[in-house]
Amino acid sequence: MVLTACAGPRPAPPPDANVTIPTGWQRGAAQMETGALTPAWWSVFGSSVLNDLVEQALAHNSDVLASASRVSQAEAELNAVRGQSKPSVGLGLGGDRERQVNAFGQPQMQRAWSAQFQASYEVDIFGRMASASASARAALASTRAVQASVRLSVGATVARAYIDLLVQHETLSVAQQTLQARLGSKTVAQRRWDAGYGSELELRQAESEYENAAALVPATRLAIAKDEDLLAELTGKPPSPIAIHEHLGDIRIPRIPLAIPSQVLRQRPDVIAAEDTVVAADRALDEARAEFMPSVSLMATGGYVGSTLLASPVKVFTVGTTALAPLFEGGRLHAQADRAASLRDQAAFAYRRAALSAFAEVEDALAASQQYADREQALTRQQDATAAAYSLARNRFREGYADYLEQLDAERALLGAQLAALEGREARLDASVALIQAVGGGWNDAAHSQRPPAGAP
Repeated sequence: MVLTACAGPRPAPPPDANVTIPTGWQRGAAQMETGALTPAWWSVFGSSVLNDLVEQALAHNSDVLASASRVSQAEAELNAVRGQSKPSVGLGLGGDRERQVNAFGQPQMQRAWSAQFQASYEVDIFGRMASASASARAALASTRAVQASVRLSVGATVARAYIDLLVQHETLSVAQQTLQARLGSKTVAQRRWDAGYGSELELRQAESEYENAAALVPATRLAIAKDEDLLAELTGKPPSPIAIHEHLGDIRIPRIPLAIPSQVLRQRPDVIAAEDTVVAADRALDEARAEFMPSVSLMATGGYVGSTLLASPVKVFTVGTTALAPLFEGGRLHAQADRAASLRDQAAFAYRRAALSAFAEVEDALAASQQYADREQALTRQQDATAAAYSLARNRFREGYADYLEQLDAERALLGAQLAALEGREARLDASVALIQAVGGGWNDAAHSQRPPAGAP
C-alpha cells in the first residue's frame, strides 16, 4: 500500500545493544551451591530480629508503598488503553423552546426534543490499538519488576543497617572493656608514681590512653543511635531504641545458591524491568507506525425526536462507517515514529547496561565473599595472638618485669585487633547481602522464567 510505503521500513534494533552472556562465573563459583534462593532470603541469616525488621520494612516503608502505588497507576493506564479498543455507547438528550413569528405575523411558540443512543467502534485493522495495549501491558510488567527491585533494595539496606547495629553494640562492649582495663593501668601507674617507682611520662601516657578509650564510647553510642534511626525510617516508624537480644556471632554466614549467568538475568528484577521497558518501547514504535494507516470507524445512532409540529415522536436512526487516512501532517507522523524508534534504542542500551552491571555485581560479590572469608579468618587469628600477647605484657608489668610502654603497646594492638575483627565479620556479612542482592534475592517472575534473555546474540 502507498501509506505503508510512506511509513518506511521498520527500524531494526541496534546491533550494539546485544548482550554476550557468559557461560559461567570467573570467581568463587566452584564453592557455591546451585539452585535458587527462597523469596524470604533474609531468613538465611538465622536472626528473628532481622526477620521482623525486614518484614516491617516491606509492609510500611515509604519507597515500597510508593512503588505499589505506581503499579496501581500502570494497571489503570493499561485499562484505559484497553478501553479504547471497545465500543463506545452514549445517550444524548436534547430539548429547546423557540418563539418565532409565523407567516401571518403572529408569534408562535415551538418546542422540540430528542433522545438518541449513540454507538461507535474503531476497527483495529492495522493493529494500532493492539500495539498500544501491548505497550501498556509491558509497561505494567516493568513497573511490577521495579517494585520487586525496590523491595529487594530496601530489604538489603535493612539487613546491612542491622548488621552494623550489632557491630556497633559489640564495639561499645569492646570500648567499655578497654576503658575498664585502662582504668586499671592508670591506677597502677598512679600508685607507682606515688611510690616513686614510676615516671611521670608513664603516668601521663596511662591517662592519655584512658581518655582515648573513653572518647570511643560516645562515638560508638552515636553510631548506634544513627543505625536505630535509619532502621526506624526504613520500617516506617518514628525513631526509637531497638532491643538487641543477640550478638554478631549469632548471625549465620549463609551458603548462597548461585545460578548460571543466563538464569541470573531471569532472577534480577531490575534486569527484567529493563527488558520489559524494551518491549514496551518496541510496541510503542508499532503504534506510532500504525498512525500512517487509515482509521476505520463504525457509527450508529437511533432514537426519537418530537416537536409541537409533529403529531407524535418520530423514530430516527443513522448507520454508517468512516475511513480517515492521513495525507499531510507536516512531518508530524514521521517525527513521532522516529522518536519512538529512538526511545526503543535507548531502552535497548539501558537493558544492555543493566545486564552487564548484573554480571559485574555478581562477580564482585563472589570475589568479596571469598576474599572477606579469608580476611576474617586471618583477623580472628590475629585477635587471638594479640590477646595472648596482651595477657603476657599485663602480667609482666604488674610483676615489675616490664615498663608500662610494653603493656601500652599490647593494649593498643589488642584494641585494634578487636575492632578489625569486628569490621572483618561485618564485611563478610555485607558481602553475603551483596551477593544475595546481585543474584536477585530469590525473586522469580513466572512470566519471564521460560523466556530467553533479551539482547542475547
